[in-house]
Amino acid sequence: MQPGAGGFRVVTANTAARSSGIAQGMPRREAEGLCPGAVVLERDLGAETIDFEPVVVAIEDLVPKVEVVEPGLVFVPIQGALRYYGGEGQLLERMVERLGAWPGGQLGVARGPFAARRAAALAIESPLRVDDDAAFLAVLPVDVLPDEGLVATFRWLGIGTLGELSQLPRGAMASRFGEMGLAAHRLASGEDRMLDPRRINEDGSVEQHYEEPLHALDQVGFAARALSGRLIASLGERGAAPYRVEVSVWAADGSERIRVWRSAEPFTEHALTERVWWQLRAWVETAGVPGGIVRLRLQPADLSDAGRQLALEDDSASQLEAARALARAQTLVGPDAVLQARVQGGRRHSEQVTWFRWGEAPPSPQRSPDAPWPGHVPSPTPALVPPEPQTIEIEWDGGMPMRVRLRSRWETVTAWAGPWHLAGRWWEGEASVKRYQVVTSAAALLCEVRDGMAYVVGVYD
Repeated sequence: MQPGAGGFRVVTANTAARSSGIAQGMPRREAEGLCPGAVVLERDLGAETIDFEPVVVAIEDLVPKVEVVEPGLVFVPIQGALRYYGGEGQLLERMVERLGAWPGGQLGVARGPFAARRAAALAIESPLRVDDDAAFLAVLPVDVLPDEGLVATFRWLGIGTLGELSQLPRGAMASRFGEMGLAAHRLASGEDRMLDPRRINEDGSVEQHYEEPLHALDQVGFAARALSGRLIASLGERGAAPYRVEVSVWAADGSERIRVWRSAEPFTEHALTERVWWQLRAWVETAGVPGGIVRLRLQPADLSDAGRQLALEDDSASQLEAARALARAQTLVGPDAVLQARVQGGRRHSEQVTWFRWGEAPPSPQRSPDAPWPGHVPSPTPALVPPEPQTIEIEWDGGMPMRVRLRSRWETVTAWAGPWHLAGRWWEGEASVKRYQVVTSAAALLCEVRDGMAYVVGVYD
């Protein structure tokens, strides 16, 4: 499972699940309804890259410079290999034979990547070869386009196939739907790129040498992040961003490994860091770099102008400086000491934030922030939530807070609100609590009262 529009969706399923009607792209709720006993696992792209590495190596033995899009999907430029193997048919036979150790593989051949990918999706028993990309794509439903929101709009407008979409005036598509509509029209017409890649005269590669070989995965992760940031920053200064990046490593024994990663959109720093990290992790964990990594190099290709499309108020220089400062801090204090926050659901404010390492993809929320969460305290939200509730003394008069002791002095309560009752999870031994917002001349506090004791659980600005 991986997050998608409307929640988690099925990425893949085993034979027993597929026989129950579960299909790729199906919402989790629908899949569990068809097969209640299915075990659901969240997708781990890093682990998938490791498992997929032997498949890529097998393909590279036949055709070099394989372009990895994601684990399970590669693009293989075969123009140069056709003459060597004697034609397209002979090459496909060798490819099928080489991939026989991994059943279930699907091969598609077309002029462009989008058409080749759709051909592979339809190639169930044998490779599917496409002679005319536009004619092949014309009969496919608009559902194969990557943007689900745009697909729903096309369906509402009565556009059912890519052929119908390609017949619309391109100018009208760009005017009505902007860049997304223009990209969809180009794909439907058999054109894979929104922008023509351009060349930059000087070499845009970045590399780093390491006196001590990198063995630990944490070290490899920092190296991937630092070099990816350097590459995107250097290209951004020239208004460029790469569609493809070649990742090269040199091991301590002198051997070299190379892999090419492709993206349908120009790489961002975060996206490139992920790909480089997946690839380095796969090499390290499969003993592909004996003795550790002593040199790492990133070589961009297929550069486009997407790197300069900033809003008027954007301050890319400050953002870059902040990112570099956080990366330096993380190398000094460790990956678990520099964290990011993400909102999630919960009745207590201490439950409404999940923390994850800076620079990494945010985890899926354990609790939905869109759920009603009865019993939560209304706005405003406290500016400070202590990790653990702090005890506090409160004087009461008929259930109303009158004075609060702040360290050595008592402060008169000038305003208060509450109580908000919160029933504890009795099956886990939690007591029910009452919560109050208490305001004094010195502070505004969110307090919990339980078992005759009062605790500060939040401080307001």
